[in-house]
Amino acid sequence: MTNGERIGEVTHYYNKISVAVVKLSQDLKVGDSVHFLGRHTDLQQEITSMQIEHQSVTEVTAGDEVAIKVKQRVRRGDSVFKLTEE
Repeated sequence: MTNGERIGEVTHYYNKISVAVVKLSQDLKVGDSVHFLGRHTDLQQEITSMQIEHQSVTEVTAGDEVAIKVKQRVRRGDSVFKLTEE
């Protein structure tokens, strides 16, 4: 289980470069902690790098489709949660 709010869904994963493309329903910024969760996926990590259209960005807003560098494989359809500190 996760202790965060669902903020998006993985729409694509690039295996060779370990990058997930996520369609966001909430804002996100570099430094936020996220949880990728799916049938075969359970990954928590801090956002260290994001791009939109091959341009590095530090913040993205709801509705954006953003590429995020990930530490391990995620899958299309996986949910993405923004973790909250307790």
